[in-house]
Amino acid sequence: MTKAPRVTGKLWLPEKHRLKVWELLLSGTPYNIELIRGRDGRYRVHITFTIAAPEPVTNPNRGYLGMDTNPDGVALANVNYFGQPEPWPEGFAVPYPKALHKFAGEFQVTVQPNGFLYIKIPELAYSRGYRRTYLIGVLAKVVVDIARVLGKPIALEDLDFGKDRLDTDRKFNRMAANFPFKKIIEAVTRRAFKEGVGVKPVRPAHTSTIGYYKYMERYGVIIHHAAALTIARRAIGFRERITNELKQKIRVIKEKLNRKVDSLPGEGKGMTRKVKRLFNRLDEKIPVYNGLDRFKQESFYSVWHELKQLALLSR
Repeated sequence: MTKAPRVTGKLWLPEKHRLKVWELLLSGTPYNIELIRGRDGRYRVHITFTIAAPEPVTNPNRGYLGMDTNPDGVALANVNYFGQPEPWPEGFAVPYPKALHKFAGEFQVTVQPNGFLYIKIPELAYSRGYRRTYLIGVLAKVVVDIARVLGKPIALEDLDFGKDRLDTDRKFNRMAANFPFKKIIEAVTRRAFKEGVGVKPVRPAHTSTIGYYKYMERYGVIIHHAAALTIARRAIGFRERITNELKQKIRVIKEKLNRKVDSLPGEGKGMTRKVKRLFNRLDEKIPVYNGLDRFKQESFYSVWHELKQLALLSR
């Protein structure tokens, strides 16, 4: 044959997509068709086309909705333009997704009145295939709907995961190794584009460490909320300075480790040689940190790298 044979047949379309397909056919918009034959002998059709960007419904001058992604859900922080958490508007409620109802507790929301919330979908950590893809789509829709209500763009981590976390343990590592972080970021980005919600990816380096030392205790939240706040502040353009309060925290940790040496001597306890070397590097980096440009402050081997190691070693 010199060309592919022409094939005709009946095509069933989901009701929610029928109007869009008619618009494509009537407007003459270019589109691509892919036929896929399944094991059951039936053919499935994938139709792809380019959509026009809608009018933006968010304004970065209002601030950002910071998002920290985790294997079982996302932490969100409602941050104003001045880099401070902003209480949720009166009457705010997280939209509950439809058509879940598989088991009790499959969609859990914990809302803090000071502008933080956590959306947990336990199945994300272990579900597979189409079920996980569906749950990621559900999560992306809820996050984008919240951003629409607030009128704020979404600040999220650029596609990088697991390099700077303070909550790592065996259970977390097992979940993270099997977790499609990239798919969640892409799903939120695609959904936001369709809804006219702005998205700003930022460098993910040290967001958990900064949140742990500077914001977790101040606002009484978990480390994921503090990381989401740091991500939003980075999207706005704030630098994270080494404050006198943080210097005092480091001195307290140092004194605590020295006391452990006196009271509980033993291998791996208190002020070990490794910890001493860590404090020596901090003594060199802290005095010059605030004078560095933003890129050097956010680099992998900045002072936050040592502070992360200190937090892990002093537990």
